[in-house]
Amino acid sequence: MENRKIRVLLAEDDENLGFLLKEYLQAKDYEVDLYKDGEKAFKGFQNNYYDICILDVMMPIKDGFTLAKEIRMSNGTMPILFLTAKSMKEDVIEGFALGADDYMTKPFSIEELLMRLEAILRRTRKDSPLTEQSQFQIGKYIFDATKQTLQIDNDVRKLTTKESELLKYLCINKNSLLDRNFALKTIWVDDSYFNARSMDVYITKLRKYLSDDPTIEIINVRGKGFKLIY
Repeated sequence: MENRKIRVLLAEDDENLGFLLKEYLQAKDYEVDLYKDGEKAFKGFQNNYYDICILDVMMPIKDGFTLAKEIRMSNGTMPILFLTAKSMKEDVIEGFALGADDYMTKPFSIEELLMRLEAILRRTRKDSPLTEQSQFQIGKYIFDATKQTLQIDNDVRKLTTKESELLKYLCINKNSLLDRNFALKTIWVDDSYFNARSMDVYITKLRKYLSDDPTIEIINVRGKGFKLIY
C-alpha cells in the first residue's frame, strides 16, 4: 500500500494466540501492537496511529464490542476485524451493526486471517478505485465518498467505510438495481448469510441517515438487490 509498514492494533487476551498472531503478522511485514485487555487497547489506540484494528470480543475489563464503540466514536472509518469464540447469529449481527468490516470465529486459519485483513485494507484504501466520481448530490444531501461525509444544510455526518462504499454503489446505480450479490462480494468479499444480514443492517442505517428528505427512497427489490431513487 505505502512504503511504511501497515500498523495493526491487536487486542487479544489469550496470551498464546496473541503472540502467535503478532509474530505471524510481523513475519509478513506488518507492525503489530498487542494488548491483553480492551482498556489498554483503547489507551494504545488514543496514543498511536493504526491502519486496522483486530479485536477479540471476549476480553477482561472492557470487551471487544465496547472497545469498538469507543474506537468508532474516535475514528468512524477505522477498519475493524472481530475475533471471537462466539458463534451465535446475534453476536455476529451485533458486530456488523457496530461497523465491523469482518468477523472470524475461533478456531480459524491464520492464513485466512491474513487474507481477510489484506482484503479489508484493499477495500479501505483511500485511493481504491470505485469510479472517478467522488461527490454526489442526493436530493438535499451532498455525499462526499472521499471524505466519507453526508451533509444536509449545516449538518455533516461522518460515515464508516462500509456505509460510504455501499452508498457510493447505490449512487452510481441511481434509479437502477444494485445487485445484492455484487455488493456483497465487492464490499463484504463474500455473500455468506451473516454478511447478507450485515448489509441489511447498513441499508437500514442509510435509510435513516437520508430520512430528512422524503423524496429519497432505498427500495428493496426482493431477492435481487436495492434501488436508490430520488
